[in-house]
Amino acid sequence: MFRGLIAICLIFLFCCRATAQQVPEGEYVPEVQFPTFLFDAGPRVAIDEAHFNFHTVDGRYEPFANLLRRDGYRVNGLSEAFTSATLQTTDILVIVNAVNEQNESDWSLPTPSAFTDQEIAAVKCWVCNGGSLFLIADHMPFPGAAADLGATFGVQFSNGYARPGHYERGATDTFDSSNGLWQSEITLGRAAHEAVSQVATFGGSAFIPPINATPVILFEYGSMSYETTKAPGISDDAAEIPVEGWCQGAVFQYGMGRVAVFGEAAMFSAQLSGRNKRPMGMNAPEASQNHQLALNVMHWLSGLYDVSPQRY
Repeated sequence: MFRGLIAICLIFLFCCRATAQQVPEGEYVPEVQFPTFLFDAGPRVAIDEAHFNFHTVDGRYEPFANLLRRDGYRVNGLSEAFTSATLQTTDILVIVNAVNEQNESDWSLPTPSAFTDQEIAAVKCWVCNGGSLFLIADHMPFPGAAADLGATFGVQFSNGYARPGHYERGATDTFDSSNGLWQSEITLGRAAHEAVSQVATFGGSAFIPPINATPVILFEYGSMSYETTKAPGISDDAAEIPVEGWCQGAVFQYGMGRVAVFGEAAMFSAQLSGRNKRPMGMNAPEASQNHQLALNVMHWLSGLYDVSPQRY
């Protein structure tokens, strides 16, 4: 009984620590110079809340939701399992850091799928028929939980912590045209004010996209994924996997629909991290263009422009 009480206390402390380390910054309000849609008249966006998500519409992804609302999108949480019926009224499904129930407060192996086979089949059918999926899976355990869903679209996740070749301990990972930010319609946008020349990420995972994908963030020479057996942090027995040529962001068409996959979640939120409340996400100084990249991806998912598949 005493051991059980200790275990419960440890779980409670882990959850409190994880929550305290990253909280949304409510005062972050980036400029949306020319809203794409009239207020509350744009595509319907559902942010998944049914799979023990670390980021939710009223939690750590509230800054993302508010950014989209200011661009005219209609954004709500989706707290039900994925079925043809629950997806029927959704134009863009956003899934951020979903996990299986057993990993909600225990970030160690194994990391089973966050989704049932029936849910994966429903999402695949929905995308094939014209739906748009925005799938985000951060560092372990989240890539493991998203692996089965990703695989159905031809995406292979690395269930670890990915670090680019230009990684510097203690520094934010920045990507520009000289070191991994792939130039395409996604970074160019539809006009000069939408162009993105630099973005920042805050850890995350790597993945291999399908062959018809267009990269957005590409890991270059010397990049590694550390396949930790327990998170947060990297365990001493973590295997080192080279991920040169893998992606941390990519987009592709699937059937009649569209899929955007990213291996980092904080880059599209605005959080305050740690006791010092360090900006982490779109609110960080190095990430001043991250919000525009988020909008560009959403505009592509909305079908406002096309992207040509590119070999790399």
